[in-house]
Amino acid sequence: MRVPAEARVDLDAIGHNIGVLRERAGGAEVMAMVKAEAYGHGLVEAAGAALAGGAGWLGVAKLAEALRLREAGVAARTLACVLVPGEPFADAVARDVDLTVGSPGLVAEIAAAAGRAGRPARVHLKADTGMTRGGAAGDDWAALVDAALKAEADGLVRVVGIMSHLACADEPGHPSIARQVAAFTDMAAFAEKAGARPEVRHLSNSAATLTLPEARFDLVRPGIATYGLTPVPRVGAFGLRPAMTLVADAALVKRVPAGSGVSYGHTYVTDRETNVAVVPVGYGDGVPRHGSNLLEVLAGGRRRRIAGRVCMDQFVIDLGDDALAAGDEVVLFGPGERGEPTAQEWADALGTISYEIVTRIGSRVPRAYRGGGA
Repeated sequence: MRVPAEARVDLDAIGHNIGVLRERAGGAEVMAMVKAEAYGHGLVEAAGAALAGGAGWLGVAKLAEALRLREAGVAARTLACVLVPGEPFADAVARDVDLTVGSPGLVAEIAAAAGRAGRPARVHLKADTGMTRGGAAGDDWAALVDAALKAEADGLVRVVGIMSHLACADEPGHPSIARQVAAFTDMAAFAEKAGARPEVRHLSNSAATLTLPEARFDLVRPGIATYGLTPVPRVGAFGLRPAMTLVADAALVKRVPAGSGVSYGHTYVTDRETNVAVVPVGYGDGVPRHGSNLLEVLAGGRRRRIAGRVCMDQFVIDLGDDALAAGDEVVLFGPGERGEPTAQEWADALGTISYEIVTRIGSRVPRAYRGGGA
C-alpha cells in the first residue's frame, strides 16, 4: 500500500557508525543507546543493526523498552538507565536486564524483586559527578555503595557496573569535563576499595566517545552518533553516515494568484502568481511548527522553504513557476547527498539539536528499512 510519507532508515549506515565508534573507543566496549525508539529510527530494528555492526551492549532509558527488546528475541546485554520505584523489577531480573540504581531505596526494592525472581539482579551504581540529575554524590554515594554491597553479600544483587554521565561533553574544553572525569575516577575507586568488583566503568556518551580518550574507561554509551548525526557539529562529522531520510509525496499542486494568503494566519502571502504544493505531513508527525516560513525541503530538484504555518497534518511550499505533480517525492531531510537539507541543518535553523529532529518523528510516519538484512 502506498503511504503519503515515510522515514527511510538505512540499517547499513547504523552498522557503519558502530564501526566508527568502536574504532574511536580505543578498545572499550560499545553500548549502543536505542532509547526513545532508537532516536526515532525503530527500537528493535536499530538494535539488530547496532549488534550486527559490533556493539556488545544495548542501552535504553525506560524498563519497558528493555522488556520490549526481550519480547522481540533480542538477548544482548541490555541496561535500563531511568528507573522508577514500583516497576516490574522481578520481571526485569528474570529476563536478564541490567538495572541502574542511584539510591539505597532502589537497591532495596530491586533486591526484594531479585528474591522473588530467584536470581541476583545485575546493577550499575550511578554516580552523580556533576550533572545534578540521576545518581548519588558525597555521603549519598557512600550510602549507595554500602547498600549495594550488603545486598550483594546476601546474594540478591551483583554490582556489575559503575556509571555516570557528562553534562558538557559536546562543548570541548568546558571546565566541567575534567572535573567530572576526575570525580568519576575517584568515586569508582572508592566503591572498589569498599569491595565492589565491577565488570565495567562507563561515563562516555557520543561526544566523549568521539573526542575524549580519557573518558572512555571500559565501556562507552554512544546515542546520537549511532544514527550518523554528530554531537559536536562544529568539530566534525567523524565519518558518520546519517541513517534516516524523511520523505513525503506531494498531495496537491495548484496555481494561485499574487496576493494569496497561505495557511493559518496568512503569515505568508504570495508576491506573484505561483505554483504551490501541499505536503501531507505536519506537526502531528513531528515537523516542528516553529519551522514555519523557515525550514527548507527538496522538491523538484531544488530547495524550497515552507510557506506559511506548518499545520497538524500538512504544510505548503511555494514552487514559483517550477512544475511538480501530485505524487512526486519531497525530501524533508536526509544525508544531504542529493542536495536535501540534513537533520543538522533543520536543527541549526531552529536553534535546537539534531537529536530532537529525528526523535520527534511520530508513529504516523511508517519506517521503511533497507540494508542490514531488512
